[in-house]
Amino acid sequence: MRKHDIETDFPRIAELAFDTSRRAMTTLHTIGDEVVAFTKGAPEAVIPCCTKQLHSTGDEAIDQQEILQQAEEMATEGYRVLALAMRRFPHLPDCITQECIETELVLLGLVGLIDPPRTEVPAAISACKTAGIKPVMITGDHPATASAIARRLDIASDIEVMKGSDIAALSEEEFSDRVEEISVYARVSPEQKIAIVKALQKHGEFVAMTGDGVNDAPALKRATIGIGMGKKGTDVAREASDMVLLDDNFATIVHAVSEGRRIFDNIRKFIKYTMTSNAGEVWVLFLAPFIGLPLPLLPVQILRINLVTDGLPGLALSAEHREKGIMSRPPRRPEETIFSHGMWQHVVWVGLFIAALSLGAQAWAFHGGSDNWQTIVFTVLTFSQLMHVLAIRSEQESLFSIGLFSNPALIGAILLTVSLQMMIIYVPFFNEIFHTSPLSAHDLLLCMLLPLVVFVAVEMEKYAVRQGWIYN
Repeated sequence: MRKHDIETDFPRIAELAFDTSRRAMTTLHTIGDEVVAFTKGAPEAVIPCCTKQLHSTGDEAIDQQEILQQAEEMATEGYRVLALAMRRFPHLPDCITQECIETELVLLGLVGLIDPPRTEVPAAISACKTAGIKPVMITGDHPATASAIARRLDIASDIEVMKGSDIAALSEEEFSDRVEEISVYARVSPEQKIAIVKALQKHGEFVAMTGDGVNDAPALKRATIGIGMGKKGTDVAREASDMVLLDDNFATIVHAVSEGRRIFDNIRKFIKYTMTSNAGEVWVLFLAPFIGLPLPLLPVQILRINLVTDGLPGLALSAEHREKGIMSRPPRRPEETIFSHGMWQHVVWVGLFIAALSLGAQAWAFHGGSDNWQTIVFTVLTFSQLMHVLAIRSEQESLFSIGLFSNPALIGAILLTVSLQMMIIYVPFFNEIFHTSPLSAHDLLLCMLLPLVVFVAVEMEKYAVRQGWIYN
């Protein structure tokens, strides 16, 4: 049978559009000399309107409870069940309403539809729960269908399905008290979707809501993050959303969360590196006069450090890979600042530590009568920052566990910075610009070995973090 041929032979002359309150729709067609109304909808909505059922011998009496039980069994197996019914009229009724059309129907049968979840969804659901994200399923399907799908996806260990009628029977306060216990909702109206979102937000939850239909738009707008479907979603749903999935895949949301956490971690690393480096420079310039030392750095040297030593490795941190266990940690608390988990403490003590090493090298060279003391403090400060950026590539894991060369962009930035520093030290043209002088092998070795202490100190800090001794 071809849809076009049927539409031509049996033209639609009227309809009762789908309505969420009655969960059914009806179309009326001219078939021969009579008008036939065809109704489809939820079994519990259509079957009570039927007085007979169609058999090969004609219309027979219907056992509504038996049919409803069959629909229940199909729903339990994960099928979305529709009931189909019809009614004949000698001519088009004057009254096209539910009361006139959708009564005394003849049941044609039940249709079971199955839309199996994508193979990657169960793993995505598991990743959500591990990451502290609670998946909640809201559907207009039969409760048994919702329960079967929820069990297949392992949304919750003890699945209690709350129906829309149950929500309607509760006061706003009563529902708010129970909302965090429920993971599956069935036969829910658009208004009740908004009620669920509001109740969760009332408990301080950040709610990401997905949807594709016109009826989903209000809840998408109300949610903290509305996520529309790019393929099968309606224009209204997409416009109401904060973001749109181009592939309509739930697993993509989980990948986005993982990528978002990676980006946030790398932003923290960039801020930690930049602020610590600048803090070290400030402490060097500020403390030198108090310990009887001349000005450690010239303006051109400070500009070079800020432009190259701070800039290139800092930008390369954006290419850092995901931290181990990034989806095994709970979400950040809403009131948590970006400087939490020991960042400001790290900036303070590492900045002071780098300054102490730089000033110590300056004092040793200056009081030892070396004419290269300013080049020495300049080089120690530069290499200390490079050791620091290597150590903070992970907030907890050791550099040796994540791999020295796992971020080629950072290694390239460090090698480029070291090469430029060598040119500044040993090329006469740059000596004049940056007011530096060539270092002896002994002095250069000191400038390279002393910054290693920064690396060791930060690795010890991360070990203490892994053990839970600090920054809990």
